[in-house]
Amino acid sequence: MDLELKDRVYVVTGASRGLGFASARRLTQEGAKVVVSGRDAKTAADAAAELGPNAVAVAADNADPAAAGRLIAAARAHFGRFDGILISVGGPAPGSAADNTDEQWQAAFDSVFLGAVRLARAAAAELSEGGVIGFVLSGSVHEPIPGLTISNGLRPGLAGFAKSLADDLGPRGIRVVGLLPARIDTDRVRELDALSGDSDAARAANESRIPLGRYGTPVEFGKAAAFLLSPAASYLTGIMLPVDGGARRGF
Repeated sequence: MDLELKDRVYVVTGASRGLGFASARRLTQEGAKVVVSGRDAKTAADAAAELGPNAVAVAADNADPAAAGRLIAAARAHFGRFDGILISVGGPAPGSAADNTDEQWQAAFDSVFLGAVRLARAAAAELSEGGVIGFVLSGSVHEPIPGLTISNGLRPGLAGFAKSLADDLGPRGIRVVGLLPARIDTDRVRELDALSGDSDAARAANESRIPLGRYGTPVEFGKAAAFLLSPAASYLTGIMLPVDGGARRGF
């Protein structure tokens, strides 16, 4: 299938590693051009260098109110257009309702929630018909994940915002989509498994609850993201796509 991504230009935040990087890689492999961002300038630059000439790095923190404007301006300055954004952020601090501090909640709200809202609003103001706004969320949108209370609190609200935004932008021909990863084999998921004290046992237990019997790969996630962002998915908006090997049983 031709995803019709050649020469389209996307901003991908949190793209110095993990799911953001995997998504940016697939977009460039399909012919798109990307602005990749990360909080650390060197890691963002290293990621862009690995992606090749169709990628440029911008050091940006999603929590920074000025980040959105800088990223979109970079897309236009380097590549001459702006077709969409994939908003990906690192996961908030793990912990329980009793353990997480006000400071952890505030930091996560600023980056995971409010930062994403700002980026989406800025993108909506700049996109034209055929544009797309994507959110990398989590399976916690539908079901709480033990030990990730902050994520459980913020991700569902952001999914609700995305749904509302899809209604608002639909008449302009702009799509809004979400991806809900579960156990994808990234550094973040390995760190979460290690919190149990026996990462191998935790992984085996998690895999036993996944119908496909294994963790997903970042490459597989990147393929799903590239499709949803592409013109090939032109009649899909307001959806939350689980990328989880069948772990979500609900309809």
